[in-house]
Amino acid sequence: MSTAAEHPHGWTPQPPATVEELRATLTRIAPDAVATFDAERAAAVARAREQVSSAPMHRFLRQWALQIAIERHPDLAARLRHLEARAAHVTDPEDGRMIAAEIGRILDKAAAEAGLPHGGES
Repeated sequence: MSTAAEHPHGWTPQPPATVEELRATLTRIAPDAVATFDAERAAAVARAREQVSSAPMHRFLRQWALQIAIERHPDLAARLRHLEARAAHVTDPEDGRMIAAEIGRILDKAAAEAGLPHGGES
C-alpha cells in the first residue's frame, strides 16, 4: 500500500476494486457518498444471493471503482457534474454531441485509471 509521503499534496491513488479498499478511499475523498455506497452494496449482495451469481457484485465494484477514479480528481468530478447538468437541459443537437463526447472522454479516462475494460465490458 502507498503512503502519504509517496503521494504528496493530498493525491489519492486508485484503490484495488475490493469492497473494503473502495469504501476506505471513499470515506477519505467523498464521505457524503458512503451511505449510498453501503446501500448499493447491500442491494448488490441481495441480488447476488437471489440470482446465485457474483455478477451483481462485479457490477457494483466496477461502478464504484469508476466513481472513485473520477472523485480522486476534484476538478474533473466537478466538470463531469457540470456537463451532466448541462446535458439535462440541452436543446441544440450539436451542443448535445459536444457534451456527450466530453463526458465520454472523462469516463474513458476514469475507466483506464480504474483498470476497467474499455466501454465497461466485462
